[in-house]
Amino acid sequence: MSWGTELWDQFDNLEKHTQWGIDVLEKYIKFVKERTEIEISYAKQLRNLSKKYQPKKNSKEEEEYKYTSCKSFLATLNEMNDYAGQHEVISENMTFQITAELTRFVQELKQERKSHFHDGRKAQQYIETSWKQLEASKRRFERDCKEADRAQQYFEKMDADINVTKADVEKARQQAQIRHQMADDSKAEYSSILQKFNHEQREHYHTQIPNIFQKIQEMEERRIVRLGECMKTYAEVDRQVIPIIGKCLDGITKAAESIDQKKDSQLVIEAFKSGFEPPGDIDFEDFTQPMKRTVSESSLSNSRWDGKSEPRPGSKSKGKLWPFIKKNKPPPPPPASASPSAVPNGPQSPKQQKEPLSHRFNEFMTSKPKIHCFRSLKRGGGGPEDFSNLPPEQRRKKLQQKVDELNKDIQKEMDQRDALTKMKDVYIKNPQMGDAASVDHKLAELGQNMEKLRLEAQKFEGWLAEVEGRLPVRTEQTRRQSGMYDTQNTSAVNNCAQDRESPDGSYTEEPSQESEMKVPVTEFDDEFDDEEPLPTIGTCKALYTFEGQNEGTISVTEGEMLYVIEEDKGDGWTRIRRNEEEEGYVPTSYVEVYLDKNAKGAMTYI
Repeated sequence: MSWGTELWDQFDNLEKHTQWGIDVLEKYIKFVKERTEIEISYAKQLRNLSKKYQPKKNSKEEEEYKYTSCKSFLATLNEMNDYAGQHEVISENMTFQITAELTRFVQELKQERKSHFHDGRKAQQYIETSWKQLEASKRRFERDCKEADRAQQYFEKMDADINVTKADVEKARQQAQIRHQMADDSKAEYSSILQKFNHEQREHYHTQIPNIFQKIQEMEERRIVRLGECMKTYAEVDRQVIPIIGKCLDGITKAAESIDQKKDSQLVIEAFKSGFEPPGDIDFEDFTQPMKRTVSESSLSNSRWDGKSEPRPGSKSKGKLWPFIKKNKPPPPPPASASPSAVPNGPQSPKQQKEPLSHRFNEFMTSKPKIHCFRSLKRGGGGPEDFSNLPPEQRRKKLQQKVDELNKDIQKEMDQRDALTKMKDVYIKNPQMGDAASVDHKLAELGQNMEKLRLEAQKFEGWLAEVEGRLPVRTEQTRRQSGMYDTQNTSAVNNCAQDRESPDGSYTEEPSQESEMKVPVTEFDDEFDDEEPLPTIGTCKALYTFEGQNEGTISVTEGEMLYVIEEDKGDGWTRIRRNEEEEGYVPTSYVEVYLDKNAKGAMTYI
C-alpha cells in the first residue's frame, strides 16, 4: 500500500489532505494552550481562595486557630494550596512537553511538505515540457510529410504534362526530393523525441512521483504518530500528579480525623473560665411582718448596711454580686469646678421604684452574660498592666503568657550576648579580623536590656504568684473584678450596652431614657472573715460633704481626714478607710489625695 502507486494521479488531493493534517495539529496545539490557561486560572483561583481564608496575623482570627477544628481547616487550606500547585505543574508540563514540541514539529512539517510538493511540481513541469516537445515534433513531422506528398504530386503532374519544359520538370523533381528529405528528417527527430518522452514518462510515473508521494506519505504518517504521542503525553501529565493530589486529599482527610471535640471543649473552658463561683440561693423575704425596707430598695440584695436582715447560714460578711447582673451605680462625681456651696451634700442617688420579686427574678434568670464585651475590651487594649480588669482565671493566663514572652526575650538577648562574646574572643585572638573594643558597647547594651527584661519578668511573676495564691480565696479585689471590665476601655464597649464598674463590683448601664429604670440585683454572701485589710497608700482630705447612700460607698464630712487604700482606677472613685470597721468609695473629685509612695504596709488608724 503506497501512495506512489495507488495515488499516482492525485497530486492535488494529496496536497489538500496534507494541509488539512497540519491544520489538525495546529488545532490540537490551540486546544492544549487553552487547557493550560484553564489550569493556570484554576490554580490562581485556588490559591486566592486559600489566601482569602488564611488567618490574618496579629488578629482575633489567629487566636481562634488553637481549636482542632480550626487547625484542621487551616491544614485544608494549606493542602488546597499544594493542590493548586499541582495544577500549575500540569500547565507547565503541557506547555513544554506538548505545546512547545508540537509547535516546533509543525514548523518542520510545513518545511518538509513544501519541499516535497516543490519536487513534485518540478517533475510535473518537466514531463509537461517533454510532452510539449513531443507534440511539436509530431506536428512538424506531419507537416513535412504533407508537404513532401504535395511536392511529389506536383512533380508527377509536371512530368506528365507535354507542354512543360524539361527545366521545369527537373525543378519540380528536385523540390519533391527536398521535401521527402525534410519529411525523413522530421520522422527521425519525432521518433527520437518520442522514445525519450516515453522513457521520461516511465521514470516520472514509476520512479519520481512514487518516491515523492512515498515521502509525503511517510511525513503524514509521522504527523499522525506524533499527534497520538502528544495525546498520550496529555494523559500522562495528568496521571503524574494524581499521586501528589491523592496525598493532598489524604492530608485533608487526616486533618479532618484529627479534630478532637473534647479538646476543643476544654480549650473553650480555658479561654472563658472566669474563676468565680456560681451564685448561691436567694434569701426568702417575709412580707407578712412589718419591717423597714433596706436603703438599697432591692428585694434581692443583702441588707448589710442597715443590719435589719440577718445573714443566711454559711455566709460571712459582705454580699457579692453575680458578675453579669446589673445594679444601679453610685452617683457620679461632681464636676471639677464644683464648690461646697454649689454641691453642699454631693449628688444624690436617683429615686427608684420597687418592683415585684417575681418580675426581678424573671429578669435575673433571663439576663445574658456579656462575654462579647470582655472580648472587645481585650481587643481594644489599653487595660491595666497587671490585667486586673480580667477575671482571675483569664488574668492568670494572660500573666503566664506575658511571663513566657519575657523569658523568650531574655533567652534571645542571652543568645546574642553569647554570640557577641564569642566574636569578641575571636577579635582578641585575631586582631586583624576586627576591634574587640567595638563589641563592648553592644554587650553593655544587651546587659541593660536583659536586666530590664528580668525586672519586668519578676514583676509579672509576682503578680502571677499573687493570682495563683488568691484564686481559691474570694478577696475583695476579686469581687470587684467580677463586675469590672475596665471603664477605661469605653471605646471598645460602646456596643456592649456601655457596661461600667461601680465600687461594689456590680455592673451598671448608662440610662438611655429620661428616667433611670431599676435593674434587678442579686448578692451572695460568700466572703471570708479572715480576709486581710488592704494597706493604706496615703491620706486624703474631704473637700465637700458626701452622703454615701449606695452600697459600697461611705459618707464623709467636709474637712475630714481619712486614709486612702486604693486610688482611682479611672472610673472616678477612690477607696478610703476611716477605721477598721468603716471603709468604702467616695467620688475622687470630693477629696484631695496625698499618696505616700514609700508606704509598705498598713498605717496606724486615727
